[in-house]
Amino acid sequence: MSRGPALGTPALSEPLIPERHRVLRAVQDRLEDVANTAVAVMRTEIPSYALQDERFFDDVREQVLTHYRIQMAALAGDRDIAPEDLVFSRAAAMRRARAGFALEDWISAFRVGRQVLWDALLDCAGTSAEAQQAALSLVTPLMRYVDYASTHAAQAYVEYQQHVVADADRERRDLLDQLLAGAAPARGPLLAAAQAYGIGPHSPMMAVVAVCVGDTRTGDLTSAEHGYATSASISVAGPWAGRTLVVVRHGEVVAVPVVRTGMDAEDVCAHFEAVQRRLAREGTMLSMGISTVAHGARELPRAYEEARAALDLVPSAGGVAALPRLSPFDYLALRADDLARQLVDPRVRALLEEDRRRGDTLATTIRAFAEADLNLRQAADRLRVHHNTAHYRLRRIEERTGRNPRRIADLLELLVALAIREGAGEGEDRQ
Repeated sequence: MSRGPALGTPALSEPLIPERHRVLRAVQDRLEDVANTAVAVMRTEIPSYALQDERFFDDVREQVLTHYRIQMAALAGDRDIAPEDLVFSRAAAMRRARAGFALEDWISAFRVGRQVLWDALLDCAGTSAEAQQAALSLVTPLMRYVDYASTHAAQAYVEYQQHVVADADRERRDLLDQLLAGAAPARGPLLAAAQAYGIGPHSPMMAVVAVCVGDTRTGDLTSAEHGYATSASISVAGPWAGRTLVVVRHGEVVAVPVVRTGMDAEDVCAHFEAVQRRLAREGTMLSMGISTVAHGARELPRAYEEARAALDLVPSAGGVAALPRLSPFDYLALRADDLARQLVDPRVRALLEEDRRRGDTLATTIRAFAEADLNLRQAADRLRVHHNTAHYRLRRIEERTGRNPRRIADLLELLVALAIREGAGEGEDRQ
């Protein structure tokens, strides 16, 4: 059977042995007062304890007394401590963890208990040299006990937290699975979980899908660390008050933010873009796809597929593709295949490629002319050039391509070619 630490004290000279027993007996006689002092100090020094009621402190007092009695018996009899001696402490640790106390608070309680007991030992020892030396001989075994007992307590905390985390993960996955089936929970624990995230049958929601595409720290893209780091970052409240459902599943992170009152889709997009940039600065490169708004759980499966499709628009180095920010024209151009690119007139393609190498002057002019509703003077103002310069550029485009930007059909063809060119550039990055 596994044993705990031996608490036997170092060998003492004959005159010191009676002194040590005297000190231990004196502390034993006042052990309840020592325990009461320890509880009072905990109440003062540990903020989370100070908020509790008398029933809580009765439990703490019983725990402290039990620890003290075990220590005193071990010190007096030079016996070892067995794991089964601390079953009571593990149970108490579970109760504290279940009540929401932080592990550091529990460890602080151990520290206070040790210090108060040590003060009592010194007080009972007196001032004689023999008594002080006898008391000092107890330091090492006391420290061994506290280390052993606090380690057991910490293990109990970790076991409980792992249990809670596993349950919470399972609940989130079950909730997401039901939502992606197009239905909001109507009863039971999943309904309570959905309400905690602000999700109802008709809540406006969006879907966000993120995958790790690079890690400057480890280079391991399969590590679960990426998923949980991303999950934790996304879960932090953005421009809204409330929690966001985030689940790590099948190599991706799925988030379902609710578009709350006073928000719009752009707020959600901006928040997730900020998360992506922050993680990139920390070394984790993500690709994120963001859907349009789903008006209720029934539309969420469609939103999820949109978010996954949006991932195809993100360059290989990572970034964010937010569908609410794209016009149908932008989306179709970004999704253009090789056949669409082949349908672009070679003269137009050649001009745009040459223009790209020279700084995109003509491409900028095409866009400005379209944005000015074919008003050349207004386009020139936007470009901050003389209108004769803008006129020359349009004439040059017509000469090189056979397309007159002043004609709607020709201008539209130029804009499509330009958008396909840009989409093709990003598509090469995605290879």
